[in-house]
Amino acid sequence: MEFDMIGVHPGIANAFRRLMLSEVPSMAIEKVYIYNNTSIMQDEVLAHSLGLIPLRADPRRFLYKTEESGDQGNEHDTLEFELKVKCTRRKDVKDSSNFDTIYKNHKVYSGQIKWLPKGKQSQIFSETDVGCIHDDILINQLRPGHELDLRLIAVKGIGKDHAKFSPVATAFYRLLPEIKLNRRIEGKEAFLLQKCFSPGVIGIDENDCAYVKDARYDTCSRNVYRYPQLENAVAMSRVRDHYIFNVESVGSLKPDVIFIEAVKVLKEKCRKFLEEIEAA
Repeated sequence: MEFDMIGVHPGIANAFRRLMLSEVPSMAIEKVYIYNNTSIMQDEVLAHSLGLIPLRADPRRFLYKTEESGDQGNEHDTLEFELKVKCTRRKDVKDSSNFDTIYKNHKVYSGQIKWLPKGKQSQIFSETDVGCIHDDILINQLRPGHELDLRLIAVKGIGKDHAKFSPVATAFYRLLPEIKLNRRIEGKEAFLLQKCFSPGVIGIDENDCAYVKDARYDTCSRNVYRYPQLENAVAMSRVRDHYIFNVESVGSLKPDVIFIEAVKVLKEKCRKFLEEIEAA
């Protein structure tokens, strides 16, 4: 999602960016109980990889896990999964060198993780509501005799505690570029100027004169300053209170929802701060 934020202080814009990255919660695998792992992947590497698999579960429908709920958690704050895979050789395939053909369960994917409902969760959710967002994430590769027997515990958390809880793949902003032509630029110089900027920034009219079509797409490459004849023809700057935000969601929450949740977090922080000031 791309959206504009206009007329605010830089600190406010940066606060929203940081909140989306580190304080809007999501669900992620926190603990991995390994009952059997005979693959070549070490236990800690396997557990770390599983923790980074994005889950579809909506964090707004769960509570933060507390000490009262114990290690296993409960239906209100914990999701439980299992991964049981054993690699075997297919007896009906002989003349082949393709591992996917001669071995069964040669590759372990996130789609093989099964949800184990706790309490009344099966009445509220379906497996598509809480399972892995992508079923084709490669977790491990096995050979005959290799086996995985795991139990996975997912809880609600924030990116400030661990990056796996961050609901966004990326969230950043940039200032709106501003480009002004200091003189009339036409002919070969106009086409040269057009090539100095990203596509769509500089246009050429019917008289072969250059004009600023849309400065928004400019990447501020400064290529125009490589040419002495164009060096003083363009003035480049940025609008200091116009921010262009880009938010890419991991998948559990839509980008617009993530931003609204960030607004709620900031609002709650302001409320607590005002209460502390009044109580002082």
